[in-house]
Amino acid sequence: MNMPTTPITTDPNTLPLDDLFAQLIDPAALDALIDRAFTEDLHDRGDITSQSTIDADQPTTAAIRARQPGIWCGANVIPRIAALHDPSLTITDILPDGSRLTPGQSPARIAGPTRSLLTVERTLLNFVTHLSGIATLTAQYVDAVAHTRAAIFDTRKTIPAFRPLAKHAVRCGGGRCHRIGLFDAMLIKDNHLAHLPLDDWPTAINAAAQRARALPDPPAFIEVEVDNLDQLRRVVDCDLDLILLDNFTPDDMRRAVAVRDDLRPGLPLEASGGVDLTSVRRIAETGVDRIAVGALTHSAPALDLGLDNDNN
Repeated sequence: MNMPTTPITTDPNTLPLDDLFAQLIDPAALDALIDRAFTEDLHDRGDITSQSTIDADQPTTAAIRARQPGIWCGANVIPRIAALHDPSLTITDILPDGSRLTPGQSPARIAGPTRSLLTVERTLLNFVTHLSGIATLTAQYVDAVAHTRAAIFDTRKTIPAFRPLAKHAVRCGGGRCHRIGLFDAMLIKDNHLAHLPLDDWPTAINAAAQRARALPDPPAFIEVEVDNLDQLRRVVDCDLDLILLDNFTPDDMRRAVAVRDDLRPGLPLEASGGVDLTSVRRIAETGVDRIAVGALTHSAPALDLGLDNDNN
């Protein structure tokens, strides 16, 4: 799916969910992604089972229904999926993205020709179970650190071509978007600096920041990754918007927070590496400001949603 070609001018973490979806998602790219999903399911023959068992004019209604508790994400996607297959399919009673679901609750209803509904069922559920799974896992992380100052952020560890939808799903779960891609913000990682001795890092980082901030569309933020406290001390005074603490232990994170508070109070620190639901609370309690969690998008289990036909 195509990404925005220039940085989003408004912080994506301040946008309402519907506005964020409009900013992140290229409608033509979304339609192409959906069309690709239909093609792999239908090829050039269509749904031969439904065509062989269901009369063409038989109508039906059905409800998407939650089989487990979770966070809904799909309100802006399912109308496009239905319309691209059969414009006579209608979607009603759609809950807003970010709604909490209880088992048995329906976030949307579908009506139209039975053949079309059965044909669209799996493609539709493939999208919304994955997106709602991301939103649900994100909410679990957000809830785990709610007593701290730390915010949960996503990463670029996404299924290819699915990143805009995945980042929207993270926001639906109460998380926040990190950089959208390589094009909109700077994260200077160890591989960018591996050719330099540590003493040269400040000069190189400041020069890179100066070049980036002079671009016609300057980066949304400039961040550098550090692996230890010595590196942190060397870069803390550089022209940076935040610093990433990569694979620090909780004890070293606390020391890093103390270093930051002493040398540059207010500079955000972000923890990353080895974060899961068993460790995120302990990490948040070290005093870091942000926690980047790749698992939100690369390891989220699908939320169990089904399509229940009213005639059953």
